Amino acid sequence: MQDVITVGVDGTPEATAAVLWAADEAELRGARLRLLHAWALLAPEAEPGQAGQDDRNYWPHRIIGEARDAVRDRHPGLPVDEALVGKDPQIALEEAAELSSLLVLGSRELGAMARYVMGEIGLKVMAHTHTPTVLVRAGLGSARGAPDAPVTAGLSLHEPCAALLAFAFESAARRNVPLRVVHGRHLPSYAYNRGGGVEPIVAKETAATARAELRDALRPWQEKFPEVSVDARVELEGAARALLRDAEDAALLVVGRRHKLHFPAPRIGHVVHAAVHHAPCPVAIVPHE
Repeated sequence: MQDVITVGVDGTPEATAAVLWAADEAELRGARLRLLHAWALLAPEAEPGQAGQDDRNYWPHRIIGEARDAVRDRHPGLPVDEALVGKDPQIALEEAAELSSLLVLGSRELGAMARYVMGEIGLKVMAHTHTPTVLVRAGLGSARGAPDAPVTAGLSLHEPCAALLAFAFESAARRNVPLRVVHGRHLPSYAYNRGGGVEPIVAKETAATARAELRDALRPWQEKFPEVSVDARVELEGAARALLRDAEDAALLVVGRRHKLHFPAPRIGHVVHAAVHHAPCPVAIVPHE
């Protein structure tokens, strides 16, 4: 079955950025692109020949038509499907995600309204789906960035990482760019002396142990993707801070999210939350069990 990338369309600058990013990704993958606009009050489709503002779905048609035209301008030969769905956007996106290899959504800048919008749609959809989700802020979809900008991935060595590493290595291989893998590790409590300083020997041993574990985790993937140049970094600090700093020049940031359906309210974790709101590039969230 051919890959399908679904992107949510609502006419906002954030959604337009997501559409352009998704079109680029579909071109790289040789995938189909599905433009999805969901509105609970969508009217039954007009009779053939009825057009213009007499059509009760004029604005949904216009929104998805403008997205289609933007894709055609950028990738004329890309196969594109259009879906107008008369459902709540969250429900429609969650259902579409399960039939897609990737879901792409627009993301707003950090702020009161951003937190509301992301909490109501983007973060909820991403927290419930098994499908990798990419969040794109306005301006990031049309800016292709440096041709050699790396894919950066944040890796916890205490969680399953196969899905995340597969996504990260495949993304770097498609783009023919390096992969930067960042692992943040806090120093143990005994690394700090009574004066609040750090014991150099303990810091050195902690870093050496983490580097060895990181090499072991990456070795099978480097053997599978020998064409991908890997820059493996161990940072002795919190994972979120290290990841955001090391992703400053990234084309894409990849993070993992634990996906357990029995939680009454799925959580995305502080690293994912920091990446979504503060990363300078699109963010891919890859679920794992």
